[in-house]
Amino acid sequence: MEQYQPATDDEAASPDQNSLQTLKELGQVTTPEAPEPQEIQPFHCLNIIGQIEGHMVLPPRNKTTKYEHVIPQLVAIEQNPKIEGLLIVLNTVGGDIEAGLAIAEMLKTMKTPTVSLVLGGGHSIGAPIAVAADYSIISETATMTIHPIRLSGLVIGVPQTYEYLDKMQDRVIRFIVQHSNVKLEVLRDMMFRTGELVRDVGTVLVGQEAVQVGLINEVGGLGLALSRLSHLALQQRNGGIQ
Repeated sequence: MEQYQPATDDEAASPDQNSLQTLKELGQVTTPEAPEPQEIQPFHCLNIIGQIEGHMVLPPRNKTTKYEHVIPQLVAIEQNPKIEGLLIVLNTVGGDIEAGLAIAEMLKTMKTPTVSLVLGGGHSIGAPIAVAADYSIISETATMTIHPIRLSGLVIGVPQTYEYLDKMQDRVIRFIVQHSNVKLEVLRDMMFRTGELVRDVGTVLVGQEAVQVGLINEVGGLGLALSRLSHLALQQRNGGIQ
């Protein structure tokens, strides 16, 4: 008489059970198959989401992008010859000014072709990061808020504090103007406009409006972003970005 052999996990799970498990975990019946290695485009995707965290640690419930995590990634991407392009996906409310500017400066000085895609929102210090890429795209329903610099926490009410704020403001304005097609007077007008935001100062740009003022290059989505990145990577291979 044959001895009973218990079925292994792989044998016990029927195709229907596997499909049900996949549906519960991923919300779909089948998972997409991984492409062959030669079919994969040599691009890297970097997410800038939630609030950009710099010198101050934010509460654990906040969704954050940590500056000290992003910087080493950018260095590694720039040093990796197999990566031919970087896609930066932004959905951020802003955050630490100096951390955001540091990320933007590193992006702008990279030799690796870069394309930014604003989804949902690219607010506040997210604007310099968006324009730091070689080419910038915003989705039709995404928004960008342009407003003056704000300080949180204890502020010493002396003239030097306001002078420092002015210098920081000029750094942000100068960077955006240098790396986009927006005019200085237009940006300043949007930044200090009153009456558009409730109890606040600034301007909200939605999709095409960000393109019309010259802040972003084009309205589009993921397909367009990858197409533009492929074009930049091809130019790089053929002798440099034009």
